[in-house]
Amino acid sequence: MSTVPPVTPHDLPAALAEPVRRVGPRWIALISLANLGLWMAYFGPLQVLLPQQVAAAAPGSKETALAWVTGVGAAVAMVANPVAGALSDRTAGRYGRRHPWTLAGAVAGGLGLVFLAFQGSVLGVLAGWCLAQAGLNAMQASLTAGVPDHVPVAQRGEVSGWIGVPQTLGVVLAVVLVTVVVTTTSSGYLVIGLLVPLAALPFVLATPDAPLPAAHRPHAGVRDLLRGLWISPRAHPDFAWAWVTRFLMQLGNAIVLLYLLYFLTDAVGYERVFPGGRAQDGLLVLILIYTAAVVLTTVAGGVVSDRLGRRKAMVTVAGVVSAVPAVLMAFWPRWTMVIVAAAVMGVGYGVYLAVDNALITQVLPTASGRARDLGVINIANSGPQVLGPVIAGPIVAGLGGYPVLYLTAAALSLLGAGLVWKIRSVP
Repeated sequence: MSTVPPVTPHDLPAALAEPVRRVGPRWIALISLANLGLWMAYFGPLQVLLPQQVAAAAPGSKETALAWVTGVGAAVAMVANPVAGALSDRTAGRYGRRHPWTLAGAVAGGLGLVFLAFQGSVLGVLAGWCLAQAGLNAMQASLTAGVPDHVPVAQRGEVSGWIGVPQTLGVVLAVVLVTVVVTTTSSGYLVIGLLVPLAALPFVLATPDAPLPAAHRPHAGVRDLLRGLWISPRAHPDFAWAWVTRFLMQLGNAIVLLYLLYFLTDAVGYERVFPGGRAQDGLLVLILIYTAAVVLTTVAGGVVSDRLGRRKAMVTVAGVVSAVPAVLMAFWPRWTMVIVAAAVMGVGYGVYLAVDNALITQVLPTASGRARDLGVINIANSGPQVLGPVIAGPIVAGLGGYPVLYLTAAALSLLGAGLVWKIRSVP
């Protein structure tokens, strides 16, 4: 059974103590750089490289093959993130709890991408993407824990906002990198595979990571570690409600984005509106508008939530705003309206990204299990990527089409925005 020596607050080592000193611009910049490499490694393959590679390997069944590759990869992510987080919580050594896992995850993820560069079969692509997902999620688990490890509560909205910017910029930079800077699928994988550890190194080498004294390390076997991944909703209701609201909001967002390219082609009629144009061009325009809106609002939203100290109200507002673009696309599938929807979605998601990340760090069950707990929260990010196609496919195929699809997404966002008030310990 897992045991930790009893301690009083004054006896806690730095690795487990609640942070009180504000972090500076240098720390924020370096963890943001590491996150930029992480999100480029996620989105470069998902948006461009994997679809291209799977289409070349299985041209007659590319949709099904890609669904298998991304679905199994998401399942690996759902397991790897909390497991790696739990292991980092138990890591006792002079190099700290998080940095070894950040670097090891970055290297493993990069090697997975390099492996993908040389694959020509669907099975090989599946194996490479699973390896990459395992490494990248280990890196994400340790990076995510950096905020509650080092940032005081009163600064977490601002810092979460800055860390959220690379998550959005990573989409644009990854797409530009693998479509403009490099010209082949293999070179795209190789370049991103190299950039991931290079982006992580400055944070690992130049920022502190307090070591966990061996005396405070939980003594647990594999069974105890796996059992610890279950966090009782009865014992920790605020954590459970935070997980549910994150899952609903991310599921609504995933449903909106999943068939956006097909929506532009089939419902908006982008090629008819712009003769000679391609729906892919319209998608890039929407991504740029969305990204600009997120970047302009995420840091500001985090700062405002720090000053007001009212996270739940801002999450609710962000959820309501996020539902608006889905309604616009459901009833007015026109290009001009879709542009407006992209901007509104970026505003809502930008505020939500910063404020909800800060809120979640305030409902973690224990200081000794921060990375594990955040890994469990990250299941609420990966799970919708698996469940989204299961819900969206039948709706688009015959249960009401795009209007019902987007109204469903709006309903999920509103439900998540409302349930955040079930959280009692955060204002």
